[in-house]
Amino acid sequence: MNAIFQLKASIFKVFFFLIFVLCLTSCKKINPIENSLRNQALAITEREETEAFFFISTANASKSIISKSQIAQQKSSDAIVQELSKRIEIQENQVLDEITKMATLKLIVITEINATHKRDLYNLIDANGTEFNDVYLNTMKDALNSQIELFETISRETNDKAILELVLRYLPEQYKLLRETERIKRQNV
Repeated sequence: MNAIFQLKASIFKVFFFLIFVLCLTSCKKINPIENSLRNQALAITEREETEAFFFISTANASKSIISKSQIAQQKSSDAIVQELSKRIEIQENQVLDEITKMATLKLIVITEINATHKRDLYNLIDANGTEFNDVYLNTMKDALNSQIELFETISRETNDKAILELVLRYLPEQYKLLRETERIKRQNV
């Protein structure tokens, strides 16, 4: 009798397990429209991914350039370098504001995913006297070149009107700041 009771209990457990599995799988199939809409909403096109990369990279580059320029304004003894760093900071704050607004409209969250510029900041903080201006101008030249490359790349890879307008507005200014940085660097050598 005990064996029959255990057999019935085992069959009963298996029966409930099968009913549970069937309910679980049928719940997934009940709403295929919702599942397909969810998958479409989360699907990211290559263009959107490229634009998100542009926003994040440009914002991080701008933040880095702003930090370096603020350090230069405090540490440089050369008035020309201080003035250049002030103009670069103003320009980059404008770029950062525009990028942040556009990213917010496109529901892109800008996070700092690249901390490599921190090494440049430490090198800049550690630099002294005449060495400081040279280190600052070199890092600024590299940073502006990188940002210019980002602008040129996105202008080739997107047809988004707002992004293209941003590039047209700021790219000439970036080139101007780069040329001036190179000119001051040549004068200081």
